[in-house]
Amino acid sequence: MQRKAYVPGAAALLLALLAGCTSGSGDGGTTDDANPGDAGTATAVAQPGKYRTLPEPCGAVGQSTLDSLLPGIKQITDADQRAAAYAGEATLTFDTDRKVGCRWKVESTDATDHLLVDFERVVSYDNAVSDDSEAKTIFATKEVAADLPEPAASTGAASDSASPSTSDSATPSTTPTSSSSASSASSSVSPSASTTPTALQPRTLSDLGDEAFLDDALSSSGSTAKQRTVTVVFRTSNVIVTIEYEEQAATVGVVPDSQKMQDRARKLASQLADSLNG
Repeated sequence: MQRKAYVPGAAALLLALLAGCTSGSGDGGTTDDANPGDAGTATAVAQPGKYRTLPEPCGAVGQSTLDSLLPGIKQITDADQRAAAYAGEATLTFDTDRKVGCRWKVESTDATDHLLVDFERVVSYDNAVSDDSEAKTIFATKEVAADLPEPAASTGAASDSASPSTSDSATPSTTPTSSSSASSASSSVSPSASTTPTALQPRTLSDLGDEAFLDDALSSSGSTAKQRTVTVVFRTSNVIVTIEYEEQAATVGVVPDSQKMQDRARKLASQLADSLNG
């Protein structure tokens, strides 16, 4: 899918945040440098972030959610292998107080699904910059890197209109499918157009955390099988959560369904946001 870069808002925010990090003290208080002869003047210290710890990532996703995201998990007949599939695999980290993650990979008769959940707790090392402000800067950098396309004028409310559906098995009217795929209700793949419908294009999300965005990319592997990657990134105070949900169809010419994958990823993101706030 050819994209037209659209990042003026995020880029402007990033520049403003970076400028704030490097500027001198403002109205927040008087620094020692401003009054070098006044021994009683203290430097203003920014507030720490809301979160001091991170959840256990492999236990953060419930079994029913994994059943939805990884349809092949129910097809595993060996009890031990199925338990290992549910358990996931923790990602390598050197500081579990700052960054943790977990991966899952499950094959089914229709597709291979991958799921990555990553939690990052941002801590500012500058007394004049709060943890939240530092997290905003990092989030803005991620949003700029995502290279979101310019939203269409007729879909200004796309963030709300493309919200997760209540029924995971519902077939989206915006994604064309063939009658031959109707029998594969358990699969999230369908022979659809290679381009993402306008309402489902990569975009910012207004109903998740303090700020969020969604990316949706379709690519072909060396075997020409289609692979779709849906990424949801959101920030809640000084914690940034990244969800990467990939699906590669088992049959050449079959395209992973955009709306179903987006719905599943956004539903998981909402659950993780609620658990952080709970």
